[in-house]
This record gives sequence, C-alpha cells and structure tokens, in this order.
Amino acid sequence: MSVKIHTIALLLLSLYLCWQLSAARHAPRRRPCCVQVTSRNMSADVVGQTYREQPAGSPCVKAIIFHTNDGPLCADPKAQWVKDLAANMTKV
Repeated sequence: MSVKIHTIALLLLSLYLCWQLSAARHAPRRRPCCVQVTSRNMSADVVGQTYREQPAGSPCVKAIIFHTNDGPLCADPKAQWVKDLAANMTKV
C-alpha cells in the first residue's frame, strides 16, 4: 500500500513541476527596470537618438532611460540636462 501512495505522490509532484516549468516558460518577460536614477550630467556617455520613459511602479522608479556603450542609463526626469537631451531625441 505504501508503494502505491509513494508512486502516486511522485506522479503528482512530477505533474506539478512540469506545470510550473511550462508556466514560467510562457510568462511574459519583464524588462529590467530602474530602481534608482542619477541626476549627475551623463550626457557625454549617451549614444543614439532615442530614449524611453519608465513610469514609477514598485520596485521601479520614474526614469528616463538612455542608451550608453555600457548599457542603460537611468536618469532623473526632473534634471535639466535630461530634459534638454530628451527634447532633441525620439521617444520610443
């Protein structure tokens, strides 16, 4: 009797794990978000002519995201250099 119970338990556990893996594979992937921003002028590091806005939403903070050679740059949307730079770029 205990062999049957163990077999059924292993079968249910296997089904559950397969379901979890399948759900994780099909879940929408979130882009990494900015959790802090810089107000220091980093305009010299920005490459390209596009930026994107990130709304605030836990754990993400409100940010303007520029591209640099080192990856995304999370900038304070209230900083004047950010406003000036974004005004001359295309929002994506």
